[in-house]
Amino acid sequence: MLWEVEILPSQDARDHEGQRILADAKSLGINSLTDVRSARSFLMQGELSEADASKAAELLLCDPVVETFRVTALPDSNAADKTECLNVLLHPGVTDSVADNAAKALVQQNLNVSAVATCRKYWLTGSLSEAEHARVSSKVIANDAIEYVVTGPLQLTDLHVGSDYNFQLSTVPIRGMASDDELMKLSAEGQLYLQLAEMQTIRDYFKSLDRDPTDIELETIAQTWSEHCSHKTLAGRIHYVETQDGETIREIQFENMLKETVFAATVQIRENLGDDDWCVSVFKDNAGIVTFDENQDVCIKVETHNHPSAIEPYGGANTGLGGVIRDPMGTGLGARPVCNTDVFCFARPDFPADELPPGVLHPKAVMEGVVSGVRDYGNRMGIPTVNGAVYFDDRYLGNPLVYCGNIAMIPRDKSEGKVSPGDLIVAVGGRTGRDGIHGATFSSAELTEDSESISGGAVQIGNPVTEKMVLDVLLEARDRNLYTAITDCGAGGFSSAVGEMGEETGAEVWLDKAPLKYSGLSYTEIWISEAQERMVLAVPESNVAEFTALCESEGVEASVIGQFTDTHELVLKYADNEVGRVTMEFLHDGRPPVIREATYELSSHHSPSDEASSADVDQQAGGTWKVPATLVAALNKSDYTADLKKILGSLNVASKEWIIRQYDHEVQAGSVVKPLVGINNDGPSDAAVVRPDLTSNRGLVVSCGMNPHLGDEDPYWMAAAAIDEAIRNCVAVGADPSKIAILDNFCWGNTERPETLGTLVRAALACQDIAVAYSTPFVSGKDSLNNEFSYEDKDGNRQTVAIPSTLLITALGQIDHVEQAVTMDLKAPGNKLYLVGKTDPEELGGSHFNLVNNIDGGKVPQLNAAGNLATYKALHAAIKAGLVRSCHDLSEGGLAVAAAEMAFAGGIGVTLNEDLTAADLFAESNGRFLVEVEPGNTSQFTSKVEATLVGVTNDTDRLQVGSLLNADLNELKTAWQEPLGY
Repeated sequence: MLWEVEILPSQDARDHEGQRILADAKSLGINSLTDVRSARSFLMQGELSEADASKAAELLLCDPVVETFRVTALPDSNAADKTECLNVLLHPGVTDSVADNAAKALVQQNLNVSAVATCRKYWLTGSLSEAEHARVSSKVIANDAIEYVVTGPLQLTDLHVGSDYNFQLSTVPIRGMASDDELMKLSAEGQLYLQLAEMQTIRDYFKSLDRDPTDIELETIAQTWSEHCSHKTLAGRIHYVETQDGETIREIQFENMLKETVFAATVQIRENLGDDDWCVSVFKDNAGIVTFDENQDVCIKVETHNHPSAIEPYGGANTGLGGVIRDPMGTGLGARPVCNTDVFCFARPDFPADELPPGVLHPKAVMEGVVSGVRDYGNRMGIPTVNGAVYFDDRYLGNPLVYCGNIAMIPRDKSEGKVSPGDLIVAVGGRTGRDGIHGATFSSAELTEDSESISGGAVQIGNPVTEKMVLDVLLEARDRNLYTAITDCGAGGFSSAVGEMGEETGAEVWLDKAPLKYSGLSYTEIWISEAQERMVLAVPESNVAEFTALCESEGVEASVIGQFTDTHELVLKYADNEVGRVTMEFLHDGRPPVIREATYELSSHHSPSDEASSADVDQQAGGTWKVPATLVAALNKSDYTADLKKILGSLNVASKEWIIRQYDHEVQAGSVVKPLVGINNDGPSDAAVVRPDLTSNRGLVVSCGMNPHLGDEDPYWMAAAAIDEAIRNCVAVGADPSKIAILDNFCWGNTERPETLGTLVRAALACQDIAVAYSTPFVSGKDSLNNEFSYEDKDGNRQTVAIPSTLLITALGQIDHVEQAVTMDLKAPGNKLYLVGKTDPEELGGSHFNLVNNIDGGKVPQLNAAGNLATYKALHAAIKAGLVRSCHDLSEGGLAVAAAEMAFAGGIGVTLNEDLTAADLFAESNGRFLVEVEPGNTSQFTSKVEATLVGVTNDTDRLQVGSLLNADLNELKTAWQEPLGY
């Protein structure tokens, strides 16, 4: 019997979902929609009576305080009010984690349930045209990539998914493809997304074997060689030429660009540290590891999930966070997650709906879906989200960026795993379905208006409850020493996980042993599926019984799917049939190197001495800068109150409280400095401070730095500023600058264009220079390339929109005693305000002052790394000595914005010196802080830290700077909170 349990808002409860749909429709310009009613429903199949269905609703499915329910037998033919109902259901095979969890819970209540599905229901009121109705349906109510809409009463008769699978070995006739066009057609139509040289190499390899590849062999190679898995561009051979006025300024031939820049920085730093090296494991496992205390080390990893989030924002971001949590879980012998971080890049949420390119979701819907996806996964796993940022630029319209990170603790003796021949390959956690097929290769391709239909299967849906259960089991098994190695099953599925684990040994995989969500999957689909919440372990045969018993006791599925061998081959079998055999050498070392040209043209305002090397990074000289008349005029006004309000109200500076409040940043009870601080807990914290061990006062500090607008001016100084900002944010709350680890996440456009690749190389060179100068090693990283969206405009012309070159730097610092941590809100009137660090009033290039006034000009902020590092160490000493009441780094908007944020966060007035100029207020020079010091501590403070007295706090409700600025704090705060005050 099949039943539908509809859950509706009770008569007195607000229909939040209906109101959301109505608001989103109006944001798309559909004003003829006047009302929306909503409901959610559970479809249940099994030997169930109507009383059983009602019992299920009463016990588990309905909240009687705010909801009511009604039960209907399906197929439904009698409900008159459902004639115009829109039912939104998931496509068959798409993971329905809510239904899965409900089914398990209902079975535990002794209800005979064989299948459960969820559905969302909407009733629309208004004079909508047919086109408007279709637009609401496809752009607001449902996402075609994973859902479909049924109008009227549901006529379903069966919820079960799957079909019989008849084995048939499939081969691909690649040996006979003599032309390049044939090879590239196979690459595109097969969603392999490999380059010509790679396709030629594969063809020649199988020619040498005198056979064609099976489909699974070709897929395995494509997954392993994908940009997502192998980072082949950044690790490729690149000829880089930097020119100015037609002359070559610098020329470098890289054999492995990543190894010779970012990796090289860490190698040099570790050599400099010698016996004091605090890095444990870098760039060789799923996450980087550094020391923490005598018992534990700390892991960190930040990933991107951009393309899936563009197609299905909720699922893309949801599994992005779930996947990055599994990275530390699969590092060493397994780490315990303690907090999350996330950074998003969107087009503005009020982007005109009628200007959306075909195939693009509205950025407001993307933003809401992404935030919800990250929120639900972190909150449901019980991991606090403590740090992050949100950036807006219309170039992210077709290709939003979603960065997700996780920090985890690992015992000091568990940081290394080792696979041995004879160990069994054990899959743990979620079952395998068709979700995520071609996810790794899809992530390496450019998005187009057709991506949703071609690659919708590359989007996964997560189940955080399953992952939490897996985590608990793995930590117990780790402490019992039941397995010898572990990795997460992420991009490429079993293909990448087993392929990487068995690289040094060999592996034989029994694909028919993998547990499936439903029948009908081919052997290739099983192998490359990216179904979520799965881990792969190497378990000695003698430990398998105890390990599987432990998993069973916690309700976690564990299955032996193969064995590691000593053959140095990857052998794939389905039942008694061998379906694939590839040598590990060809799989991991056979890919031809990417050979690219990269160019960068220095603009006229550069001079050769602008360029930093590890030797001269601290002796930068500015070039000749031409300041346009528009900037000169903007810097000679009589009052800048309106400018300050515009900057505070700009999307990149405005409060992100609407997002932050959706995250649980208190769970696990270790959050010390939270994302929002101040007297009303609504001021913008510089960084998070977390106690990962509640028996200790030692803390972790998590921060980030990023400024894509500077990349438009110069990617070198963009990267330098991102590193400096991330470090500065850590130091501002009390982190020790001598022990900060950083991560790089490059998100770029199509690097097959020499000029685009040139900007990436220039940024990577800065990463090397600045990291060495600060002695902040890179411990992990990730790149995401081809972040472009291509579409055909109304005139039939092909248009391509590339994201701004975007580099996220995440910093992980440490603090000896969390009670020494400092927040940014002002604490009391009568205190002194000191500017720490040097201001260059010319450094307005790429500034928010320029952005809100729509002008160009000024110098790109540069930095003196040696001077900054000395300042950071001195400021840290002052914070440890208790001399600092509050501290805020100067970044977006400069001194004026920092003073305003500190003032309204603390509810304390500020008077800054009359001799400050507009350039002093709005320049965005790096390396600076605004610090509050009590009068009795000023002499001690200034003896430790080189600082300039720039103002005082008072008991007024105003921010005043001579005649240049006089603003009410409540008005400034309102300007800051309103833009995203949902």
